[in-house]
Amino acid sequence: MSGDAAGAVRDVGVAVVGGGQAGLATAYFLRRRGLEPDSGFVVLDRGAAPGGAWRHVWRSVRLISPPAYTRLPGLPWPRDPAEPPDGPEVAAYLAEYERRMDLRVRRPVLVRRVRDDGPGGCRDTPLLVETDSGTWRARALVNATGTWDRPFVPAVPGRADFAGRQLHAADYHAPEEFAGRRVVVVGGGHSAVQILAELSRVAETVWVTRRPPEFRRGRPTEADLVAVTDAVAERVAQGLPLRSVVSYTGLSVTPDVRAAEERGVLRARPMFARVTPTGVAWDDGTSADADVLLWATGFRPVLGHLGPLRLRDPLGGVRMVGTRTAVDPRVHLVGYGPSASMISVHRAAAAAARELSARLAAA
Repeated sequence: MSGDAAGAVRDVGVAVVGGGQAGLATAYFLRRRGLEPDSGFVVLDRGAAPGGAWRHVWRSVRLISPPAYTRLPGLPWPRDPAEPPDGPEVAAYLAEYERRMDLRVRRPVLVRRVRDDGPGGCRDTPLLVETDSGTWRARALVNATGTWDRPFVPAVPGRADFAGRQLHAADYHAPEEFAGRRVVVVGGGHSAVQILAELSRVAETVWVTRRPPEFRRGRPTEADLVAVTDAVAERVAQGLPLRSVVSYTGLSVTPDVRAAEERGVLRARPMFARVTPTGVAWDDGTSADADVLLWATGFRPVLGHLGPLRLRDPLGGVRMVGTRTAVDPRVHLVGYGPSASMISVHRAAAAAARELSARLAAA
């Protein structure tokens, strides 16, 4: 292995890009299969501290699923919460996991691009992982970058002309700063409903969704969770773009959501046709004035650094065989598609580590 001198290329078996739940679970299973940190694998994380995206979520966010289904391999939750853990609890759990498992995550390290170390398109050559802290030459790569760093806001006519404040859910923290304001919340997922439920206590809100929302009564069963994972896996196996999680699961009715429902604020209007300087307008001639547009419109996978590898399928997604990309056996995506939650990442990380350790042994 090359030294850490500036300009040196460091050799490693597997480079894991991302130090959140998917990257940590994968590193755990790589260690279980005999790979050691720094030589067998390296975890590169752009965050300044442990905890992944959970360090940045808004104050009141909580896991939707029961804690029994959301622990990482080898470490139970420090307590059995009466209610799902919040963002700081999850971030602290991930930090303790990283420390306890001795995964030696390198941070902050920004991966700029991943390319072939040799003729393009040759799937047997190493990969060069180029970062702001040097370059790693890896026999294989696990991309575990998630979606938080790529918030999505749809292109809507007039959006640039709005005179009020616009923000994505990724930049939302707490309702107090919106007290007394008129807020249009756009989005039909769990984030939109959670934010709307608390915002509506202090602000005048309008809820807008592209499709009529569907609420799910009762907690999902293990069979329900498996069925959702399998449905998403089937989609990525075909190379299709990802759909929102809520399109499979429906919206969970938490106590806060139930209270908002009783106050009559969960009455969704269809998506508006355009944004005006003072609000939003529909094609039927109706409009709503607004001081704030809050886009709870989801995220997209962070894959731009993998562009030189040309992983995209003509259908728009990344076609997968298990956790491995179909066009490049060196590259696995964990935390993508069917493994994009703490519920499903355990199985995906174990599968990726098993296949990668076999690949390295055969090299």
